[in-house]
Amino acid sequence: MICLFKIGNSTDDIDKFVFNKIISSNAYPSPFRYCGFPKSICTSVNNIACHGIPDDRALMDGDIINIDITVFYEGFHGDTSRTFLVGNVNESGRYLVEHNQKALMNAINICEPGKCFNEIGKEISEYAKKVNLRNVKAFIGHGIGEFFHGPPEVYHFENDINMDVMQPGMTFTIEPIFSEGSGVLELWEDGWTTSTEDGSRTSQFEHTILITENGCEILTLDEK
Repeated sequence: MICLFKIGNSTDDIDKFVFNKIISSNAYPSPFRYCGFPKSICTSVNNIACHGIPDDRALMDGDIINIDITVFYEGFHGDTSRTFLVGNVNESGRYLVEHNQKALMNAINICEPGKCFNEIGKEISEYAKKVNLRNVKAFIGHGIGEFFHGPPEVYHFENDINMDVMQPGMTFTIEPIFSEGSGVLELWEDGWTTSTEDGSRTSQFEHTILITENGCEILTLDEK
């Protein structure tokens, strides 16, 4: 497997590689030109919480980077992201990434027909408190399928906003963001990039899931 997120590679390098792989698979990168977004993927490094735009900055030893990929293939979108460690990441950075991923999997594991959507946010919030990390509330999961973004809205914090229940056939994303420090974000002038107000690092993990008759299935699980 080619390691794209290695020291010295730029996020532009990653974007170009992923674009070519998607196109060669007869698919399309869903974010490209979506509401004016200029690149094929989102790359969010360190204190960039979400929607980072690939550029020529070289990855450095100790960085953490979230790579968010959405692909349109045979009439349907699939959305996933993961945070990777670049070189020698310190203990607190590894802790952040490890527990952010665990929070996502814990939330997925409770999904089943008849479960209320707000249970997802409760599960993630309780886990964030348990591991002493900040649960960033600015972004939500979303329905996905023939459309890129749509209902249901999936809140990652404890709430009584979405009290609907899950039903077989529903597909949606869960994509919590955890921060080492502040959960308050700033929006950059490009209209997309968001960063923590205090410069603290963030991590995000995301899967697209399908509610089945007996539970749920992760549609974006890496089989390798």
